[in-house]
Amino acid sequence: MPGLEELLDARIRSVPDWPVPGVTFRDITPLLADPAGIPAVVDGIRAGLDALGIADADMVAGIEARGFVLGAPLAVALGCGFVPVRKQGKLPGAVHSASYDLEYGQATLEVQVDAVAAGHRVVLVDDVLATGGTAAAAAELLRAAGAHVVALAVLLELPALAGRSRLDGLPLVALRAV
Repeated sequence: MPGLEELLDARIRSVPDWPVPGVTFRDITPLLADPAGIPAVVDGIRAGLDALGIADADMVAGIEARGFVLGAPLAVALGCGFVPVRKQGKLPGAVHSASYDLEYGQATLEVQVDAVAAGHRVVLVDDVLATGGTAAAAAELLRAAGAHVVALAVLLELPALAGRSRLDGLPLVALRAV
């Protein structure tokens, strides 16, 4: 059985110039299709959280859309709840909103105002940490809802894009840097 890094290297493909020229998209579809993929990712994130001394969480928050796929099974493994961080206009009721810059444009994320309780310890999950705008906006939303964001967990970190610098010291679990 290959190790986690080998599995990620073999099952995450790079798609150049998508969705716009100059951007390389990291496609995790082959990783998700592999029956070993999600369990390996969940185990890897749990090990990373343990290494940071984060033994418990009240919630896992997944960033739309691939953070949902990874965050929900992590929440099950941690024995806690899951909250979606959605793109603008996808949630009913009152929401907190935050806009941010992407490598190729601008976007807005939302979370329902009652999605987390004050003081909840939340692990934030996404697939890739690139420029850090998405993760920083999601953490801001969760804090606005009263949560204490204890860590960001991602499959891949793209260190050349310096996303970590936008996290204001938020602990990071990155399963692979590319």
